[in-house]
Amino acid sequence: MTKTSDVPEGELTLRTLAMPGDANPAGDIFGGWVMAQMDLAAGIRAGERARCRVVTAAVKEMAFQRPVKIGDTLSIYTELTRIGRTSLTLQVEAWVNRSRIGNKEKVTEGTFIMVALDAEGKPAQVPQD
Repeated sequence: MTKTSDVPEGELTLRTLAMPGDANPAGDIFGGWVMAQMDLAAGIRAGERARCRVVTAAVKEMAFQRPVKIGDTLSIYTELTRIGRTSLTLQVEAWVNRSRIGNKEKVTEGTFIMVALDAEGKPAQVPQD
């Protein structure tokens, strides 16, 4: 799962700023907040590809490599790695730009599996194009 790349892989899907309300008393951003941003990005990318509502079915193989700090710009990159009949698998990477000075570091990555849903909330076929 862990790639030894110095540059993000995939498409920039979401950028946001880590704020004090997202941190513990030591100034580290909660891992759950980072994971939520990754989930949002996976949902955006999968929904655009499926052209319908999608939900998160699973998150696999995720490990935090570095902390996110208050003031860091968090950038989420997504790459579609598999398109099934009703599901999409994405590799999602989270990178930070430390205090907006240009020092970019990968903080975590994970595999997200999203399922396409129809109007009744049942699994829907993902277009194969």
